Amino acid sequence: MAAAQGRSSDGAGGMDDVKDTQTEEREGAGVPEVPPAFSGAVEALRGARLRPQVEVEPTPAPQRLAPYAHALEAVVTEGEQELADGRLVLLHDPAGHDAWRGTFRLVTLVRAELEAEMAADPLLPEVCWSWLTGALQSRGLTYGEPSGTVTRASSHYFGGLSERPAASQIEIRASWTPMEGRGGVPDTAAHLASWCDLLAQVGGLPPAGAGDASVVTLPQRRGPQSR
Repeated sequence: MAAAQGRSSDGAGGMDDVKDTQTEEREGAGVPEVPPAFSGAVEALRGARLRPQVEVEPTPAPQRLAPYAHALEAVVTEGEQELADGRLVLLHDPAGHDAWRGTFRLVTLVRAELEAEMAADPLLPEVCWSWLTGALQSRGLTYGEPSGTVTRASSHYFGGLSERPAASQIEIRASWTPMEGRGGVPDTAAHLASWCDLLAQVGGLPPAGAGDASVVTLPQRRGPQSR
């Protein structure tokens, strides 16, 4: 999915200085066998039931953020139009991580375009953050140590590009620690489904089911991009 590639990162969600690799490559280089808890968490991701408008596929994972990592990228589509895209990374450190307060961490980057006037709304950052927390809460998920940023940016074109209309974009970078369940494995399938709910909401799609009444939705969207 080319739409989710080439994203810059300021590290707010922990995705900066990323060098991509695959778990299998690390194993071949002499790294010990993958812990069962991590294998179980990844397997659960593969079995998650997701909204049909969200296309998810594996992507090379970062190697510098944790001993073990698995990454997914996604695009929200409606027909042939792209509404939003993002990346979700599952990190695992069997020894635990003080900042995470656990052995697993989920890190995400989500992007979409908006109407310029909506991007100027002073409440936009709080609204977008509520989308993330509301998506997790609506599925009854327990998590800790959430952190992140909501960034809005506008592009104006000049000279040879002056015919292009101004564009405004919202970007959510976040990370959180999922609660570990039986065998030390978090419910990664539910976290992935919640993340897809967030993507769909950022993309302007209606909720799949009963939503969280505390979550606010934006009334206007910028026209979707062609894929």
